[in-house]
Amino acid sequence: MVTREAQLVELVGTDGAATGSCTVAEAHTAPGRLHRAFSVMLLDDLGRVLVQQRAAEKTRFALRWANACCGHPVPGGTVSDAAAQRLIEEIGVREVTLREAGVYLYRAEDPATGRVEHEYDHVVVGRMPVDPPLRLDPAEVADVRWLAPDQLRADLGDHPDRYAPWLSGVLAVATEAAGRLPEASALAVH
Repeated sequence: MVTREAQLVELVGTDGAATGSCTVAEAHTAPGRLHRAFSVMLLDDLGRVLVQQRAAEKTRFALRWANACCGHPVPGGTVSDAAAQRLIEEIGVREVTLREAGVYLYRAEDPATGRVEHEYDHVVVGRMPVDPPLRLDPAEVADVRWLAPDQLRADLGDHPDRYAPWLSGVLAVATEAAGRLPEASALAVH
Protein backbone atom coordinates (compact mmCIF):
# COMPACT_ATOMS: atom_id res chain seq x y z
CA MET A 1 0.00 0.00 0.00
CA VAL A 2 1.24 3.48 -0.89
CA THR A 3 1.53 5.80 2.11
CA ARG A 4 -0.49 9.00 2.01
CA GLU A 5 2.72 11.08 1.72
CA ALA A 6 3.78 9.05 -1.36
CA GLN A 7 0.48 9.54 -3.21
CA LEU A 8 0.39 11.93 -6.15
CA VAL A 9 -1.22 15.36 -6.16
CA GLU A 10 -2.03 17.55 -9.15
CA LEU A 11 0.11 20.68 -9.45
CA VAL A 12 -1.80 23.72 -10.75
CA GLY A 13 -1.29 27.33 -11.72
CA THR A 14 -3.06 30.16 -9.92
CA ASP A 15 -5.89 29.77 -12.45
CA GLY A 16 -6.42 26.14 -11.39
CA ALA A 17 -5.10 24.68 -14.66
CA ALA A 18 -3.12 21.47 -14.18
CA THR A 19 0.63 21.81 -14.71
CA GLY A 20 1.94 18.40 -13.59
CA SER A 21 2.11 16.21 -10.52
CA CYS A 22 4.32 15.28 -7.60
CA THR A 23 3.99 13.39 -4.32
CA VAL A 24 2.15 14.79 -1.31
CA ALA A 25 5.49 14.98 0.54
CA GLU A 26 7.14 16.94 -2.28
CA ALA A 27 4.20 19.35 -2.58
CA HIS A 28 4.36 20.14 1.14
CA THR A 29 8.15 20.57 1.40
CA ALA A 30 9.23 24.22 1.71
CA PRO A 31 8.73 26.46 -0.14
CA GLY A 32 5.64 24.41 -1.14
CA ARG A 33 4.20 23.73 -4.57
CA LEU A 34 0.74 24.96 -5.54
CA HIS A 35 -1.55 21.94 -5.91
CA ARG A 36 -5.23 21.04 -6.07
CA ALA A 37 -6.93 20.24 -2.78
CA PHE A 38 -10.40 20.26 -1.25
CA SER A 39 -11.91 21.18 2.10
CA VAL A 40 -15.29 19.78 3.12
CA MET A 41 -17.64 21.81 5.32
CA LEU A 42 -20.48 19.76 6.80
CA LEU A 43 -23.51 21.33 8.44
CA ASP A 44 -26.29 19.52 10.24
CA ASP A 45 -30.03 20.21 10.10
CA LEU A 46 -29.67 22.52 13.12
CA GLY A 47 -27.19 24.64 11.15
CA ARG A 48 -24.16 23.57 13.17
CA VAL A 49 -20.74 23.11 11.55
CA LEU A 50 -18.69 19.94 12.10
CA VAL A 51 -15.07 20.63 12.99
CA GLN A 52 -12.41 18.01 13.51
CA GLN A 53 -9.25 18.12 15.54
CA ARG A 54 -6.44 16.84 13.36
CA ALA A 55 -4.61 13.78 14.73
CA ALA A 56 -1.32 14.21 16.62
CA GLU A 57 0.64 12.34 13.94
CA LYS A 58 -0.42 14.63 11.08
CA THR A 59 2.61 16.14 9.33
CA ARG A 60 0.95 19.52 8.98
CA PHE A 61 -0.89 21.44 11.70
CA ALA A 62 -1.36 18.47 14.06
CA LEU A 63 -3.99 18.85 16.81
CA ARG A 64 -5.40 22.02 15.26
CA TRP A 65 -9.14 22.22 14.64
CA ALA A 66 -10.21 22.26 11.00
CA ASN A 67 -13.25 21.62 8.80
CA ALA A 68 -14.87 18.15 8.51
CA CYS A 69 -12.11 16.79 6.25
CA CYS A 70 -9.51 17.80 3.68
CA GLY A 71 -7.57 16.04 0.99
CA HIS A 72 -6.27 15.97 -2.55
CA PRO A 73 -7.85 14.49 -5.66
CA VAL A 74 -5.50 12.30 -7.68
CA PRO A 75 -4.18 13.93 -10.86
CA GLY A 76 -7.08 14.02 -13.31
CA GLY A 77 -9.56 12.92 -10.62
CA THR A 78 -12.63 14.83 -9.57
CA VAL A 79 -12.93 16.86 -6.40
CA SER A 80 -16.39 15.42 -5.66
CA ASP A 81 -15.22 11.78 -5.85
CA ALA A 82 -12.12 12.46 -3.75
CA ALA A 83 -14.07 14.44 -1.13
CA ALA A 84 -16.73 11.74 -0.81
CA GLN A 85 -14.01 9.10 -0.35
CA ARG A 86 -12.14 11.11 2.30
CA LEU A 87 -15.37 11.65 4.28
CA ILE A 88 -15.75 7.87 4.47
CA GLU A 89 -12.09 7.30 5.37
CA GLU A 90 -11.68 10.04 7.98
CA ILE A 91 -15.04 10.23 9.76
CA GLY A 92 -17.16 7.38 8.38
CA VAL A 93 -19.74 9.59 6.65
CA ARG A 94 -21.36 8.20 3.50
CA GLU A 95 -23.87 9.37 0.93
CA VAL A 96 -23.71 13.11 1.53
CA THR A 97 -24.44 15.34 -1.44
CA LEU A 98 -21.56 17.77 -1.78
CA ARG A 99 -21.77 21.06 -3.67
CA GLU A 100 -18.80 23.22 -4.59
CA ALA A 101 -18.94 26.65 -2.94
CA GLY A 102 -15.82 28.15 -4.52
CA VAL A 103 -12.04 28.13 -4.34
CA TYR A 104 -9.68 29.40 -1.66
CA LEU A 105 -6.03 29.91 -2.64
CA TYR A 106 -3.66 30.00 0.32
CA ARG A 107 -0.15 29.28 1.57
CA ALA A 108 0.71 28.49 5.19
CA GLU A 109 3.84 27.12 6.85
CA ASP A 110 3.51 24.89 9.89
CA PRO A 111 5.81 26.41 12.55
CA ALA A 112 6.17 23.03 14.29
CA THR A 113 7.29 20.98 11.26
CA GLY A 114 8.30 23.48 8.56
CA ARG A 115 5.91 21.72 6.16
CA VAL A 116 3.95 23.98 3.81
CA GLU A 117 0.37 24.03 2.60
CA HIS A 118 0.15 25.85 -0.75
CA GLU A 119 -3.21 24.91 -2.10
CA TYR A 120 -5.78 25.71 -4.73
CA ASP A 121 -8.50 24.58 -2.36
CA HIS A 122 -11.95 23.65 -3.65
CA VAL A 123 -14.42 24.32 -0.83
CA VAL A 124 -17.32 21.86 -0.84
CA VAL A 125 -20.36 21.91 1.42
CA GLY A 126 -22.76 19.17 2.49
CA ARG A 127 -25.76 18.83 4.82
CA MET A 128 -26.31 16.00 7.31
CA PRO A 129 -28.98 14.98 9.81
CA VAL A 130 -28.50 15.92 13.48
CA ASP A 131 -26.07 13.69 15.39
CA PRO A 132 -25.18 11.29 12.58
CA PRO A 133 -23.15 8.22 13.51
CA LEU A 134 -19.46 8.91 12.93
CA ARG A 135 -16.54 6.49 12.70
CA LEU A 136 -13.32 8.44 13.27
CA ASP A 137 -9.99 7.20 11.92
CA PRO A 138 -7.61 7.89 14.85
CA ALA A 139 -4.67 8.29 12.44
CA GLU A 140 -6.50 11.26 10.90
CA VAL A 141 -8.84 12.68 13.55
CA ALA A 142 -8.31 13.21 17.29
CA ASP A 143 -11.79 14.58 18.04
CA VAL A 144 -14.85 16.24 16.49
CA ARG A 145 -17.47 18.72 17.65
CA TRP A 146 -20.46 20.57 16.26
CA LEU A 147 -20.44 24.37 16.61
CA ALA A 148 -22.90 27.09 15.71
CA PRO A 149 -21.41 29.19 12.88
CA ASP A 150 -21.30 32.36 15.03
CA GLN A 151 -19.55 30.44 17.82
CA LEU A 152 -16.98 29.11 15.34
CA ARG A 153 -16.36 32.58 13.88
CA ALA A 154 -15.93 34.10 17.34
CA ASP A 155 -13.50 31.42 18.51
CA LEU A 156 -11.53 31.63 15.25
CA GLY A 157 -11.17 35.36 15.83
CA ASP A 158 -10.25 35.03 19.51
CA HIS A 159 -7.98 31.96 19.27
CA PRO A 160 -6.66 31.57 15.69
CA ASP A 161 -3.77 29.33 16.80
CA ARG A 162 -6.25 26.62 17.85
CA TYR A 163 -7.32 26.26 14.22
CA ALA A 164 -5.74 25.19 10.94
CA PRO A 165 -4.73 28.34 9.05
CA TRP A 166 -7.02 27.56 6.11
CA LEU A 167 -10.22 27.27 8.14
CA SER A 168 -11.09 30.98 8.22
CA GLY A 169 -10.73 31.24 4.43
CA VAL A 170 -12.68 28.04 3.83
CA LEU A 171 -15.45 29.28 6.14
CA ALA A 172 -15.50 32.62 4.29
CA VAL A 173 -15.90 30.91 0.89
CA ALA A 174 -18.67 28.66 2.22
CA THR A 175 -20.38 31.64 3.87
CA GLU A 176 -20.23 33.61 0.63
CA ALA A 177 -22.09 30.73 -1.05
CA ALA A 178 -24.86 30.67 1.59
CA GLY A 179 -27.28 32.61 -0.62
CA ARG A 180 -26.98 30.22 -3.58
CA LEU A 181 -26.36 26.83 -1.95
CA PRO A 182 -29.08 25.46 0.35
CA GLU A 183 -26.45 23.23 2.02
CA ALA A 184 -24.61 26.38 3.18
CA SER A 185 -27.63 28.53 4.05
CA ALA A 186 -27.08 28.24 7.82
CA LEU A 187 -23.75 30.05 7.40
CA ALA A 188 -25.43 33.29 6.31
CA VAL A 189 -24.36 36.18 8.50
CA HIS A 190 -27.40 37.94 9.97
